[in-house]
Amino acid sequence: MKLWRHLAETQSFHPLSPPIIGRTHPRIALIGDLNLPQCSKYRVEQMAELCDLAGARLSYVHYTDTDHCWDLLQDATHLMQYRLPHTPETQRYHYEARRLKLPVAYDIDDPIFSVSAYASYSNSTHWPGALLTHFMSEAPRYLDMMDKADLLVGSTPGLLDHMAEYSPRPTALRRNFADQQTLAAGAKAMRPLSARHEHAMTIGFVSGSQGHEADLLPILPAIAATLGKNPDHKLCIIGHFDMKTLPPNVAEQTIHTPFMDYPSYLAALAACDVMVAPLTDDIFNRCKSAVRQIDANAAGVACIASQTGDYEALTLDRQTGMIAHTLDDWRAALAELEQDPALRARMGHAARAHLETHWRAATRAHVVSDSLLNWIRS
Repeated sequence: MKLWRHLAETQSFHPLSPPIIGRTHPRIALIGDLNLPQCSKYRVEQMAELCDLAGARLSYVHYTDTDHCWDLLQDATHLMQYRLPHTPETQRYHYEARRLKLPVAYDIDDPIFSVSAYASYSNSTHWPGALLTHFMSEAPRYLDMMDKADLLVGSTPGLLDHMAEYSPRPTALRRNFADQQTLAAGAKAMRPLSARHEHAMTIGFVSGSQGHEADLLPILPAIAATLGKNPDHKLCIIGHFDMKTLPPNVAEQTIHTPFMDYPSYLAALAACDVMVAPLTDDIFNRCKSAVRQIDANAAGVACIASQTGDYEALTLDRQTGMIAHTLDDWRAALAELEQDPALRARMGHAARAHLETHWRAATRAHVVSDSLLNWIRS
């Protein structure tokens, strides 16, 4: 506030021109909520990689590091806000960006601005009671920040569609992709075809945060039928999961692995023969990206996924993975892969190759829309 008062009193509060004028390369300041490692990886570090390809430079900082945030703004040509709620400090960052005539974009990867998405979210039935109330009460604070931006950036077409129900702001797509770290760590973790299991099959499921029991439970009959064919078959659950929700016959053949660092996580995925990515069909999940599939495919593991969310976009059905619409589809897909070890191995390697050629950092329309590239170059 002292800086603003000084600038105003000396008649120098308003710059004569936007800072992009005369600059060879745009310099984007990203101020975000960087508390979640997966979110930081896919929405912040990947944005930096994409900016390099677009001829820009991105620097990022957590929004609570106020001194660093202000320093970044002074040297920026653009401001990108990631997952920021309305707080007194984030409002001041936004005000300073407007003073400096910076174009402002707001990036998000979940509908955390949406009361209707939370109210219908099946995963919330497995949350502590007060958590849903908290998230719903916080939603307007995110929408308030979104409505102040020039451009809203989302990770999936479904999320963009849902944004349009809440805000009239223009939108841009920036999908999650396989970045250099993912491809390198996945290549290191991959098992060669000769090392794949033949006498038994391990089914992987990545839970991540609380509540994903709701995603797995509807397909448990298909998993139980597969596990029942061979006592050596396993279900490997990675991340938070309430094991008491599993029936005893499934729990006996389940390996529960806690959270771990990213290379170890990919190594755990690579030890699986197929990954399942079920999502219940609700508003929240229709906005979901396919990061679990990206991780699995990077490690050479094929994925059976629901049609909900963005999984179909990343899948060449029956070539790099399978899309399941009904419980019968889940049964059939698991049965086919259980009976054909060579097929699941070939499909996993094809998924890795497809990721390398089609879903790595690139300024192609299916990864990033022209409207975001135009914003960067504006």
